[in-house]
Amino acid sequence: MKKHNLLSFILLGTLLSNCGDTKNRENSIFNFDSSKISAQYQPQETLDLTILNPKSKTVDSIVYYINDTKIKTVKGLEKLSFELKNQKLGYQNIKALVYFESENAETTTRIEVVSNVTPKLLKYKIVNTYPHDANAFTEGFEFYKDTLHESTGSGTKASGEKYKSFLRKYDYKTGKVFKQVDLDTKYFGEGMTVLNNKIYQITYQEKTGFIYNADTWKLEKTFTYDKDIEGWGMTNDGKYIYQSDGTEKIWKMDPETQKMIDYINVYSGSSKIKAVNELELIDGKFYANIWQKDAIAIVNPANGAVEGILDLSKLRKQLKSATAEVLNGIAYNPKTKTIFVTGKNWDKMFEITVSE
Repeated sequence: MKKHNLLSFILLGTLLSNCGDTKNRENSIFNFDSSKISAQYQPQETLDLTILNPKSKTVDSIVYYINDTKIKTVKGLEKLSFELKNQKLGYQNIKALVYFESENAETTTRIEVVSNVTPKLLKYKIVNTYPHDANAFTEGFEFYKDTLHESTGSGTKASGEKYKSFLRKYDYKTGKVFKQVDLDTKYFGEGMTVLNNKIYQITYQEKTGFIYNADTWKLEKTFTYDKDIEGWGMTNDGKYIYQSDGTEKIWKMDPETQKMIDYINVYSGSSKIKAVNELELIDGKFYANIWQKDAIAIVNPANGAVEGILDLSKLRKQLKSATAEVLNGIAYNPKTKTIFVTGKNWDKMFEITVSE
């Protein structure tokens, strides 16, 4: 097995390999020459497009589009070569609008642009181990002003009793809670992040988010998602907020309007990584938990390529919690320059350093 496949296997619980769909939308006049189109391409490759004209129509021009963005107009049946280096990873919808004999017709096809990066297997060192509330079903995890903040979902205690979702900040060394907000039981709490002295918290399937004042913890605004997505993880880069939705997508949000303005698709080699969960931006890279895997994917924010994989499965062996679930929780402490990781209902959190 190649090293690349071995590394991808670490994330295989939620890793899906997808072949591109190069079928043309049928029309009776023109079609893409599918024999010249591959299912998958890498960013350094060129897409060559040729239109078949089986009825020998007199073609004036062809306008080509990728994802509804016009890329070029050619004369007659001239072929088009298009470099893919600036396309985001994932499926690309290709359309040709053919003008002929005072009429026009369109045909479509689809390709998939995949990563050309081989992820590196990273290693870690445990610096310290601290207690973690085993009743905390961790969804969001972040340091702000040297204090650890955590958002949780609803879950089940060891006794079988249900507990509420909450947002809290506390002393990570002792577990002492400084502030806490309990969500209404109709909400399942998910990721959180702090930006411009405001705490943003999202919910799972309720399509609702909350904005709190980071000093007073008073609720300033409730907002509704502008996309039909679930809420999973959150982080920010000091200007924008980034949010995962349980798929391979990481969305870019305008914090002022709470509108999604862009996204990337996460790929490890030729496979997209679904169920991206809790997020943290560290040294310009997304560190992403993958649901159901005790591993972290290090993702390039520019294109979604997985550049590294951190296998933390051995941490589970150090837990005593009977209800411990998957690893979920990544918080970078800029003061110590270390990373804190934990999981849903884990009784411990680990302070680690990461290296190649």
